Amino acid sequence: MTIIKNEKINEHLKGLEGWELRDKEIHKNFKRKDFIDSIGFVSRIALLAERADHHPDILVQYNKVDITLSTHSEGGVTEKDIKLAGEIEEVK
Repeated sequence: MTIIKNEKINEHLKGLEGWELRDKEIHKNFKRKDFIDSIGFVSRIALLAERADHHPDILVQYNKVDITLSTHSEGGVTEKDIKLAGEIEEVK
């Protein structure tokens, strides 16, 4: 898997509301109802990530869930990250 150039990443992110490029990662902050809702949301993301064998960095702060994606083995954003971000957008 190869790194995507920033211009191409930004094109992809236009279709993923709230996602932004930060250095060599893509990031989004999700606001949930409360802590339990946040944990449920993370659990659903974990199932997607495990199925994809691609694991995001996740930070939970009560009702806020920060998701950061990059392909560490490649040193930046790849198609795997864009695909998983799109799948995360479908999680309710």
